[in-house]
Amino acid sequence: MNTALFKRQPTKPVVIAGPCMAESYELLETVCTQLHGLSKELDFDLVFKASFDKANRTSINSYRGPGLEQTCRWFSQLKDKFPGLKVLTDVHETAQVSQAAEVIDVLQIPAFLCRQTDLVVAAVKTGRAVNVKKGQFLAPENAQHIISKVLAAAEEDQLTPDFALTERGATFGYGNLVVDMRGLKVMSDLGAPVIFDITHSLQLPAAGGSSGEISGGLRGFAPVLARAATATGYLDGFFLEVHTDPSKAKSDAATQLSQKQADLLLRQLLPLWKHMRTVTAHDGEFF
Repeated sequence: MNTALFKRQPTKPVVIAGPCMAESYELLETVCTQLHGLSKELDFDLVFKASFDKANRTSINSYRGPGLEQTCRWFSQLKDKFPGLKVLTDVHETAQVSQAAEVIDVLQIPAFLCRQTDLVVAAVKTGRAVNVKKGQFLAPENAQHIISKVLAAAEEDQLTPDFALTERGATFGYGNLVVDMRGLKVMSDLGAPVIFDITHSLQLPAAGGSSGEISGGLRGFAPVLARAATATGYLDGFFLEVHTDPSKAKSDAATQLSQKQADLLLRQLLPLWKHMRTVTAHDGEFF
């Protein structure tokens, strides 16, 4: 029986959601409680996320996180409270992979590291699911090389590949991102489950603060981009960052959603997702 988390044409979507950073156990527990309840009500597969280290912050003075050891302890507590809960965090170096895999169900490769062969291979070889953020600098067609690395690493260790590609926008001039909706179909056609990162696609990189020392963002466009991506019919899941009070978040304050906003958006997206997955069968007739 296929027990992979990430599937093409799933019967229900994967929703990767949680705070940008693991700021405290209290924050994680509060947000996870809400999302766990929503996953049961709206029928989606929840993967709860939080980063232990924001290793690519714009300023050297920005807070980076509590570290891997502390975050894994908090995740373990959450998994005890919510049996069956899947959790995700980013890994930035091969030395972090094996320790993270002891607790973490989904290892995420950050966008800026999506071409780092050793990191991708090490994550796959743990046997854990792997979510690769497609870099802002990478064309959708070139994601085939990421897939090739994942498949080769899995085959070498006789593992069943369990991975997804996540779209988080492409660099558009200076300090801006744009989402090319064609890319969702392109990556799906490459054979990968495709996730749409709603909140990171809203970023204005290094465009916040008095001198660009933080990333800005356009949170108001979250429902617009999310609905547009869902309407393509080529999504296998969603990624969104959720905080109890985004204005006080220690990272990505301009783009994280409040719990109320996340609830509203997911209630919009799930029915649309279920409908649109049924209407793409004849898309090939237009090519």
